[in-house]
Order: sequence, then C-alpha cells, then structure tokens
Amino acid sequence: MAKFRMVHTEFWNDPKTIEEMTPEDKYFFLYLLTNPNTKQIGIYQITKKQMAFDMGYSMETINSLLDRFLSHHELVRYNEETREIAIRNWGKFNLNRGGKPMIDCVTSELEHVKDSSLIDYVGKNVGNATLKDLYDTSTSRTTSSPQYKEEEEEEEEDKEEEIVPYAEIINYLNEIADKNYRTSTSKTKTLIHARWKEGFRVDDFKKVIDVKNNEWKNDKSMQKFIRPETLFGTKFEGYLNQETKSTGYNPNNDAF
Repeated sequence: MAKFRMVHTEFWNDPKTIEEMTPEDKYFFLYLLTNPNTKQIGIYQITKKQMAFDMGYSMETINSLLDRFLSHHELVRYNEETREIAIRNWGKFNLNRGGKPMIDCVTSELEHVKDSSLIDYVGKNVGNATLKDLYDTSTSRTTSSPQYKEEEEEEEEDKEEEIVPYAEIINYLNEIADKNYRTSTSKTKTLIHARWKEGFRVDDFKKVIDVKNNEWKNDKSMQKFIRPETLFGTKFEGYLNQETKSTGYNPNNDAF
C-alpha cells in the first residue's frame, strides 16, 4: 500500500515559514515531513547520512540545517543515540481523525519508539483526544515499566553515568551563565554523550561554555541561546575552535 503524508497549504502562509526560513530551510522541512521514513506518529528513525544522500547535500550542510531546526526554529528534536527524529506540530495537522485503523497504527508505532521523551514532545500537540491519550499512556508506560528496558541497556546506562560527568558540565554552565538547568534532563544528557563519544572532554565543554557565554551574555537577543541544545549541539567543535573575541552573532546566518 502506498504511503502519503499531508502538507497543508498553511505551510506557505505561516509567518515562521515566510519570515524566518531560508529556501534551504523550507526544502529541508518538507523533506522531514514527507520522506519515506516518516511514520504516522510523527516520530521516526533516520540517519544524517540518509538525509544527505536523499537531498544531495553534504554532511556539513545537513548538520547545519538540523541544528537550525533544533536550536533556532525549535520545530524538531533529534536523538543522536537512537537516530530518532520527532516533528513538534505533526499531531496538530496529521492526527485529527480517530477510528480503529488509525488507533491500531498509532499504538503499534508508539511501541517501537526508543526515546519516550519524543513521544511526550509530539503528544502535546495532538488534537484528537483519543489519540492524545495513546501518547500519554505510551509515555507513562515506557518510562515506568521495567518490561520496556532490557537489563543490558540499564547496565550500559549505569556505566555511562560513571564515565560521563554530566553534573560537572551542567553545574559549570549554571554557575558561569547564572542558569538553572537540571543535570537529569534526558535531552541534555543525550547531547553531552554524543559529544563525549566524539572524543571531547570536560575541559572542551567548559571552554565552549566560556567562549559562548562571553560572546552572548550582553546581547539580549542571544542570551537565550546560552543553553545545552545550542552549546552542545552539532556546532560544538566550531564553537570550541573559534577565537575568543567575536565580531558578533546573527541567528539568521546560514552558518548557525
């Protein structure tokens, strides 16, 4: 059976699309909404390499575009470990009708989501009450029931906690930038762990925090970007290697 995805004509009239998105942004967003990997629930697994191949872009361009949608547009979330992406407003436009076939499909697909925080992220904007209950129930079940976690995964998480100093990194950010981020947030830990696997260590994280805090702390339009999803995202290495003195930052610049 052929699959199809709905893209409302409102897409082109939305102020965010008109005023904030570049032509590449629009192309990338349409790809995220309609590529063959998409699921009915608005959460699906896809690698950056697959995105680059399908769109004919380099990995650098894909990383830049994905970072814009994570940190600037804030329209998606991406788990670097599970390779799962979630579309924030998917349920608002694609999950308005119920019925048994839809309920069965959504129930089945939700069971295969590895990162339960993505279910909650999409579920908040599901319009249909029955389908929204499925998201809420699935989030609760996957976060509280032992049957959804293999013992091997739990052991791996325990080892990871001992190796990656999440608390030290986040506490340093809170101290330097006068923030109050929690050390237990799964999204933040996922970002830190991804950078850690790439070989970066505590001093690297602290340097990025220092560099970007010094650059953005006195700029009201940029202060909001002194946060884990921006600092520890795919631009981490670039931030690490930039000169301490900055000529300024423009969030609409394609390099972001």
